[in-house]
Amino acid sequence: MKTLYTAEALATGAGRDGHGRTSDGTLDLDLAVPQAMGGSGDGTNPEQLFAVGYAACFHSALQVVAREAKADISDSAVGSRVHIGPNDAGGFQLAVELEVTLPHLDAEAAQQLADKAHEVCPYSNATRGNIDVTVTVTQD
Repeated sequence: MKTLYTAEALATGAGRDGHGRTSDGTLDLDLAVPQAMGGSGDGTNPEQLFAVGYAACFHSALQVVAREAKADISDSAVGSRVHIGPNDAGGFQLAVELEVTLPHLDAEAAQQLADKAHEVCPYSNATRGNIDVTVTVTQD
């Protein structure tokens, strides 16, 4: 792979109850286990960071494929939900739901664009075959 960009970050402290910072300092935040998992919830958590990253990445991929298709995706949005839970091996696993909103396209065209974006998105390519990812399209 020819590298176009490398993101660099450091986590310190107690992992999920610690601190995270990117090498350039643009992201610098406290991390906390969510209340639903027995933590304080007094900071962000890796699943929230992954959710924001995946939603933004997928939205960018959607814009790329829409330009190629000359499709109107104005007012579009991508929402994400990242779920974490135990797996059968004693560890944990993730699952992702992406909700793509394309108000100016009919259902078939919207689904085709979302499917193509799912092929292009680096996060989708990284997770494919590893975790369940569901993509739902709405016209709201």
